[in-house]
Amino acid sequence: MAPIQRISPEGLVSSPAFSHVAVVPPGATMIYIGGQNAVDAGGTLIGEGDAAVQSARALDNAATALKAAGASLGDVIQWNVLFVDGADLAAGYGAIASKLASDEPPLVTAAFVTGLGVQGALVEISAVAAVERD
Repeated sequence: MAPIQRISPEGLVSSPAFSHVAVVPPGATMIYIGGQNAVDAGGTLIGEGDAAVQSARALDNAATALKAAGASLGDVIQWNVLFVDGADLAAGYGAIASKLASDEPPLVTAAFVTGLGVQGALVEISAVAAVERD
C-alpha cells in the first residue's frame, strides 16, 4: 500500500504546525473521533475556566478514543479545534502543541464559537485518523 501523504504545496503558506493536504491511499483504515471536551469518565468538567487544562484533557480524551480504535496521535490527519470566544488561545494551544508536533504535521482547522454542548467547556477537539494496514 502507498503511504499516507501530508502535503504543503508550493504557493501556500509553509508551517511546521500544519499541512494543507492529506492523501489517504485505498486500504487504509479511517478513524473518526467525535468532539472531545475536558470531562472525566463520569462527565464532570475538568479545569473550569482554564483553557490550558481543558485543552490538555480534551486531547488526552481524544488520545484515549484513538487508542480504542487502534490508532495514536501520530495517525491523525485532521484536527478540528473549537474554542469558545474569549478563551485563551495561546494557553490552549500551548498546552497541547508538543503532543501534536510531527515531521509530517496534520491538517488543522480551528475556530472560535459562542458555546459548546458541555456547560463551561472552553475547548472541543475532534479528529480524523488513518492507519495503514499491511
